[in-house]
Amino acid sequence: MLDIGVGANCIYPLIGHREYGWQFVGTDIDPAALDNAQRILDANSGLSDAIELRLQTSRSAVFTGVVRANEMFDLTLCNPPFHASLAEANAGTQRKWKNLGKDAARQPLLNFGGQGAELWCEGGEEAFVCRMIEESAQLRGSCLWFTTLVSKSASLPGVYRALKQTGVLDSRTIEMAQGQKKSRIVAWTFLDESRQRAWRMARWK
Repeated sequence: MLDIGVGANCIYPLIGHREYGWQFVGTDIDPAALDNAQRILDANSGLSDAIELRLQTSRSAVFTGVVRANEMFDLTLCNPPFHASLAEANAGTQRKWKNLGKDAARQPLLNFGGQGAELWCEGGEEAFVCRMIEESAQLRGSCLWFTTLVSKSASLPGVYRALKQTGVLDSRTIEMAQGQKKSRIVAWTFLDESRQRAWRMARWK
């Protein structure tokens, strides 16, 4: 598995390895986040053998620079930054507190965790995911399924256009809901059914 934006707590690789025995590469643009994640791995026996962390040195790249030649991944996953700016993130927080009937002025600045690069990027969620889709075409034979969380339904038309323009052979949208919060996972592949079967037979015996 390849986790794009693994973060300081390395949560997806930790769960994936402990529950299912999966192996991970986790990438991030924040050296401090990776340092903290590495401390977690070092403090727990066996994790460093199953989870490798890599620094993404380019803020304009997703896969480029961190995926090595001839590397193969069964799955990529990502929880992308979903705001276009800090101001947009703050405005969203104010709306949510107001809708809950709370005094927004007395509440925390943000109603969710995470650091700057985890919460917002230029162009927001749609731009990040579309860039991911565009770059994924360079790895079309190196990954079985690419996936990402898409938090905002307004991002979906642009994401679907990017998938069509990039020439994916199959894509899926998996709807999710937790209370009032609705989200979804978008997945895509460049492999047809026969190549998917061959992949599974070769790698999942």
